[in-house]
Amino acid sequence: MQEIVHQLGELFLQAVPTVLIVLAFYLILRALFFKPLMAVMAEREARTVGARKAAEAAEVAAAEKVKQYQEALKKARVQVYAEHEAARKKVLDERAARLKEARTKASTQVAEAKEQIAKELAEAFREMHSSVTQLAMEIAKRVLQPRPSGPASGAR
Repeated sequence: MQEIVHQLGELFLQAVPTVLIVLAFYLILRALFFKPLMAVMAEREARTVGARKAAEAAEVAAAEKVKQYQEALKKARVQVYAEHEAARKKVLDERAARLKEARTKASTQVAEAKEQIAKELAEAFREMHSSVTQLAMEIAKRVLQPRPSGPASGAR
């Protein structure tokens, strides 16, 4: 049994350089490979999270800009409709004014024409009245004139 313990001790002694080499290799790899690798992965994760946050912030900003754009578009439409309505009202008012002016002018012309016709009618009545008197006198003169007797009067 002593021999086994002695062989085990030798085996452990022979294994010590291998363990030290493995331990040294682990420390070197940890310092030169795993630490920079973990730092790069942590930085990558931080950048990914930062990029996601930046993308979310950009998305929120874009949504806000879209909302502002839609509000501005809505205001512009309201303004255009108001301007359109104002122009329409102006045209209708101008049309109503022209119609009123035309009606006034037409009624003035009608009144002038009625007055002219009334004058012409009065003049015609005066002429007729003066003609009636003259015709009545002529008729009375002819009726009261003695007729010549003879064949010439029967021909009439």
